[in-house]
Amino acid sequence: MATERKMERKTDWGWFALSEAPIDPMPLVQFVTRPEMGAVNVFLGTVREWTGERQTLYLVYEAYEAMALLTLEAIGEEVRRRSPKARVAVHHRLGRLEVGDVAVAIAVGTPHRADAFEGSRHIIERIKEMVPIWKKEHWADGSYWVGDQLERVSYPAGGPAPADRKP
Repeated sequence: MATERKMERKTDWGWFALSEAPIDPMPLVQFVTRPEMGAVNVFLGTVREWTGERQTLYLVYEAYEAMALLTLEAIGEEVRRRSPKARVAVHHRLGRLEVGDVAVAIAVGTPHRADAFEGSRHIIERIKEMVPIWKKEHWADGSYWVGDQLERVSYPAGGPAPADRKP
């Protein structure tokens, strides 16, 4: 039985992970939950079946893993600049994901609820904006490399260049 890789970075306030295994959000929730936290917000991004008129069969995520982890930690630091007592946990899945699978789980614990909500939203928007994770959508009528997750960069030749994927 092959073991699935999990890459992670941990600090006293943040936990950032990438893996091919299904995501269990409870360890993230437990990491950010502390007696001084009055709020824990959890965001789960899942694979949806329909994108406009296209039926999604499955997705494939690839990443420049070392840079993705460093970038996730930098995003967590952005949240802490806004809410210094925040604890942050982010786990993004790689590989093939089926409809309904969790692609990303984010947990943010803060003393007040507004900061927890804002922190979670900030993290998912920044992931899409700047983390080197690429998504290929496989539809019932074909497939497409999305490029960056905001869909500002496309890959008409087929996908991210090997130099984009690894150091």
